[in-house]
Amino acid sequence: MVTGNENARGGAGPAERGGPDPIEVESYRILRSRIDLSHLAPLTRAVTERVIHASADLDYASDLVCDEAALASGVSAIARGVPVVTDVAMVASGITSYPVICKIGDSLAARLARTVGITVSAAATRLAFGEAGPGAVWVVGCAPTALEEILRRDVSPALVIGLPVGFVGAAAVKEALRASGLPAVSNVSEKGGSAVAAAAFNALLRAARAQPAETRRPGGAR
Repeated sequence: MVTGNENARGGAGPAERGGPDPIEVESYRILRSRIDLSHLAPLTRAVTERVIHASADLDYASDLVCDEAALASGVSAIARGVPVVTDVAMVASGITSYPVICKIGDSLAARLARTVGITVSAAATRLAFGEAGPGAVWVVGCAPTALEEILRRDVSPALVIGLPVGFVGAAAVKEALRASGLPAVSNVSEKGGSAVAAAAFNALLRAARAQPAETRRPGGAR
Protein backbone atom coordinates (compact mmCIF):
# COMPACT_ATOMS: atom_id res chain seq x y z
CA MET A 1 0.00 0.00 0.00
CA VAL A 2 1.04 3.58 -0.49
CA THR A 3 -0.28 6.84 0.81
CA GLY A 4 -0.61 10.16 -0.95
CA ASN A 5 1.51 13.25 -1.29
CA GLU A 6 -0.12 16.49 -0.20
CA ASN A 7 1.91 18.48 -2.69
CA ALA A 8 0.33 16.83 -5.73
CA ARG A 9 -1.89 19.26 -7.65
CA GLY A 10 -4.85 16.92 -7.42
CA GLY A 11 -4.16 16.37 -3.72
CA ALA A 12 -5.77 17.40 -0.49
CA GLY A 13 -7.83 20.53 -0.31
CA PRO A 14 -8.53 22.87 2.61
CA ALA A 15 -10.97 20.49 4.25
CA GLU A 16 -8.40 17.69 4.30
CA ARG A 17 -5.58 19.90 5.59
CA GLY A 18 -7.67 21.60 8.26
CA GLY A 19 -7.83 25.17 6.92
CA PRO A 20 -8.18 27.26 3.77
CA ASP A 21 -5.12 27.53 1.58
CA PRO A 22 -4.88 31.07 0.15
CA ILE A 23 -3.59 29.92 -3.24
CA GLU A 24 -6.37 27.38 -3.59
CA VAL A 25 -8.99 29.90 -2.52
CA GLU A 26 -7.74 32.32 -5.17
CA SER A 27 -7.61 29.54 -7.76
CA TYR A 28 -11.25 28.68 -7.16
CA ARG A 29 -12.18 32.35 -7.30
CA ILE A 30 -10.54 32.66 -10.71
CA LEU A 31 -12.10 29.41 -11.90
CA ARG A 32 -15.59 30.55 -10.91
CA SER A 33 -15.07 33.93 -12.55
CA ARG A 34 -14.33 32.19 -15.85
CA ILE A 35 -16.99 29.49 -15.87
CA ASP A 36 -20.31 29.10 -14.08
CA LEU A 37 -20.93 25.53 -12.96
CA SER A 38 -23.70 26.37 -10.51
CA HIS A 39 -26.25 24.55 -12.67
CA LEU A 40 -24.56 21.21 -12.02
CA ALA A 41 -25.69 18.81 -9.31
CA PRO A 42 -23.60 19.20 -6.12
CA LEU A 43 -21.24 16.23 -6.44
CA THR A 44 -20.89 16.64 -10.20
CA ARG A 45 -19.97 20.26 -9.63
CA ALA A 46 -17.47 19.35 -6.90
CA VAL A 47 -15.74 16.81 -9.13
CA THR A 48 -15.75 19.07 -12.18
CA GLU A 49 -14.36 22.05 -10.29
CA ARG A 50 -11.69 19.93 -8.64
CA VAL A 51 -10.58 18.49 -11.97
CA ILE A 52 -10.48 21.92 -13.59
CA HIS A 53 -8.58 23.27 -10.60
CA ALA A 54 -6.00 20.47 -10.90
CA SER A 55 -5.58 20.82 -14.66
CA ALA A 56 -6.34 24.51 -15.39
CA ASP A 57 -8.38 23.12 -18.30
CA LEU A 58 -11.87 24.57 -18.59
CA ASP A 59 -12.76 22.09 -21.34
CA TYR A 60 -13.33 19.45 -18.68
CA ALA A 61 -16.63 21.18 -17.95
CA SER A 62 -18.04 19.63 -21.12
CA ASP A 63 -15.68 16.65 -21.38
CA LEU A 64 -16.40 14.94 -18.05
CA VAL A 65 -19.25 12.45 -17.83
CA CYS A 66 -20.60 12.24 -14.29
CA ASP A 67 -23.66 10.54 -12.85
CA GLU A 68 -24.83 12.09 -9.59
CA ALA A 69 -26.23 8.82 -8.22
CA ALA A 70 -22.97 7.01 -8.97
CA LEU A 71 -21.00 9.79 -7.29
CA ALA A 72 -23.25 9.61 -4.23
CA SER A 73 -22.67 5.86 -4.07
CA GLY A 74 -18.95 6.48 -4.25
CA VAL A 75 -19.08 9.04 -1.45
CA SER A 76 -20.99 6.61 0.77
CA ALA A 77 -18.48 3.87 0.03
CA ILE A 78 -15.54 6.14 0.84
CA ALA A 79 -17.24 7.21 4.07
CA ARG A 80 -17.52 3.52 5.00
CA GLY A 81 -13.79 3.07 4.40
CA VAL A 82 -13.89 0.72 1.42
CA PRO A 83 -10.62 -0.15 -0.33
CA VAL A 84 -9.36 2.30 -2.94
CA VAL A 85 -7.22 1.02 -5.80
CA THR A 86 -5.13 3.09 -8.21
CA ASP A 87 -3.53 2.03 -11.46
CA VAL A 88 -0.19 3.79 -10.94
CA ALA A 89 1.84 5.35 -8.16
CA MET A 90 1.36 8.86 -9.54
CA VAL A 91 -2.38 8.59 -8.92
CA ALA A 92 -1.76 7.18 -5.46
CA SER A 93 0.60 10.04 -4.64
CA GLY A 94 -2.20 12.52 -5.27
CA ILE A 95 -4.57 10.83 -2.81
CA THR A 96 -3.92 11.93 0.75
CA SER A 97 -5.07 10.73 4.14
CA TYR A 98 -6.65 7.56 2.77
CA PRO A 99 -5.02 4.13 2.39
CA VAL A 100 -4.54 3.17 -1.24
CA ILE A 101 -3.75 -0.15 -2.93
CA CYS A 102 -1.35 0.14 -5.88
CA LYS A 103 0.42 -2.92 -7.22
CA ILE A 104 2.20 -1.41 -10.22
CA GLY A 105 5.58 -1.58 -8.47
CA ASP A 106 5.10 -5.13 -7.20
CA SER A 107 7.62 -7.54 -8.73
CA LEU A 108 4.86 -10.12 -8.95
CA ALA A 109 2.97 -7.84 -11.35
CA ALA A 110 5.94 -7.82 -13.72
CA ARG A 111 6.27 -11.61 -13.54
CA LEU A 112 2.55 -12.12 -14.10
CA ALA A 113 2.63 -9.75 -17.07
CA ARG A 114 5.47 -11.73 -18.70
CA THR A 115 3.84 -15.09 -17.97
CA VAL A 116 0.34 -14.24 -19.18
CA GLY A 117 1.33 -11.82 -21.93
CA ILE A 118 -0.46 -8.74 -20.61
CA THR A 119 0.73 -5.29 -19.62
CA VAL A 120 2.13 -4.67 -16.17
CA SER A 121 -0.78 -2.31 -15.51
CA ALA A 122 -3.29 -5.06 -16.29
CA ALA A 123 -1.36 -7.52 -14.14
CA ALA A 124 -1.26 -5.02 -11.28
CA THR A 125 -5.02 -4.64 -11.58
CA ARG A 126 -5.47 -8.39 -11.20
CA LEU A 127 -3.27 -8.45 -8.11
CA ALA A 128 -5.05 -5.45 -6.61
CA PHE A 129 -8.45 -7.08 -7.04
CA GLY A 130 -7.15 -10.07 -5.14
CA GLU A 131 -6.45 -7.77 -2.20
CA ALA A 132 -9.34 -5.32 -2.50
CA GLY A 133 -12.14 -7.67 -3.51
CA PRO A 134 -15.59 -6.49 -4.63
CA GLY A 135 -16.98 -3.10 -3.62
CA ALA A 136 -13.80 -1.06 -3.98
CA VAL A 137 -13.34 2.35 -5.54
CA TRP A 138 -11.02 2.14 -8.57
CA VAL A 139 -9.09 5.20 -9.72
CA VAL A 140 -7.44 4.98 -13.15
CA GLY A 141 -5.52 7.97 -14.44
CA CYS A 142 -2.79 6.58 -16.64
CA ALA A 143 -3.18 3.12 -18.14
CA PRO A 144 -6.04 2.25 -20.52
CA THR A 145 -5.15 -1.43 -20.10
CA ALA A 146 -5.83 -1.20 -16.36
CA LEU A 147 -9.33 0.04 -17.13
CA GLU A 148 -9.74 -2.71 -19.72
CA GLU A 149 -8.84 -5.26 -17.04
CA ILE A 150 -11.42 -3.79 -14.65
CA LEU A 151 -14.08 -4.15 -17.34
CA ARG A 152 -12.93 -7.68 -18.18
CA ARG A 153 -13.26 -8.88 -14.59
CA ASP A 154 -16.30 -8.91 -12.33
CA VAL A 155 -14.89 -6.46 -9.79
CA SER A 156 -18.35 -5.18 -8.69
CA PRO A 157 -16.98 -1.71 -7.93
CA ALA A 158 -18.54 0.92 -5.72
CA LEU A 159 -17.25 3.42 -8.30
CA VAL A 160 -14.76 3.56 -11.15
CA ILE A 161 -12.98 6.83 -11.79
CA GLY A 162 -11.81 6.14 -15.31
CA LEU A 163 -9.69 8.98 -16.62
CA PRO A 164 -6.71 7.38 -18.38
CA VAL A 165 -4.82 9.52 -20.85
CA GLY A 166 -3.39 8.76 -24.27
CA PHE A 167 -3.93 8.59 -28.01
CA VAL A 168 -3.95 4.77 -28.04
CA GLY A 169 -6.98 3.15 -26.46
CA ALA A 170 -7.88 5.75 -23.85
CA ALA A 171 -11.00 7.25 -25.43
CA ALA A 172 -12.25 3.84 -26.57
CA VAL A 173 -11.95 2.18 -23.17
CA LYS A 174 -13.65 5.14 -21.48
CA GLU A 175 -16.51 4.78 -23.94
CA ALA A 176 -16.64 1.07 -23.04
CA LEU A 177 -16.75 2.00 -19.36
CA ARG A 178 -19.77 4.22 -19.97
CA ALA A 179 -21.46 1.48 -21.96
CA SER A 180 -20.81 -1.10 -19.22
CA GLY A 181 -23.36 0.33 -16.82
CA LEU A 182 -20.86 0.38 -13.96
CA PRO A 183 -21.03 3.38 -11.61
CA ALA A 184 -18.37 5.62 -13.05
CA VAL A 185 -16.78 8.97 -13.75
CA SER A 186 -15.15 9.29 -17.17
CA ASN A 187 -14.44 11.77 -19.92
CA VAL A 188 -14.99 11.66 -23.66
CA SER A 189 -11.64 12.77 -25.06
CA GLU A 190 -8.16 11.24 -25.02
CA LYS A 191 -7.03 13.53 -22.24
CA GLY A 192 -7.03 12.63 -18.57
CA GLY A 193 -4.12 11.75 -16.35
CA SER A 194 -2.98 11.03 -12.83
CA ALA A 195 -3.60 14.53 -11.47
CA VAL A 196 -7.19 14.73 -12.71
CA ALA A 197 -8.03 11.19 -11.56
CA ALA A 198 -6.69 11.95 -8.09
CA ALA A 199 -8.54 15.27 -8.12
CA ALA A 200 -11.84 13.55 -8.88
CA PHE A 201 -11.31 11.14 -6.00
CA ASN A 202 -10.30 13.91 -3.61
CA ALA A 203 -13.48 15.83 -4.39
CA LEU A 204 -15.48 12.78 -3.31
CA LEU A 205 -13.24 12.22 -0.28
CA ARG A 206 -13.96 15.77 0.83
CA ALA A 207 -17.70 15.14 0.45
CA ALA A 208 -17.40 11.89 2.40
CA ARG A 209 -15.67 13.65 5.27
CA ALA A 210 -18.41 16.26 5.34
CA GLN A 211 -20.97 13.60 6.16
CA PRO A 212 -22.19 13.15 9.76
CA ALA A 213 -19.62 11.34 11.88
CA GLU A 214 -21.94 8.41 12.60
CA THR A 215 -21.97 7.50 8.89
CA ARG A 216 -18.16 7.44 8.62
CA ARG A 217 -15.45 5.10 9.82
CA PRO A 218 -12.78 7.11 11.66
CA GLY A 219 -10.01 8.31 9.37
CA GLY A 220 -11.36 6.42 6.41
CA ALA A 221 -9.51 3.33 7.69
CA ARG A 222 -10.68 -0.08 6.59
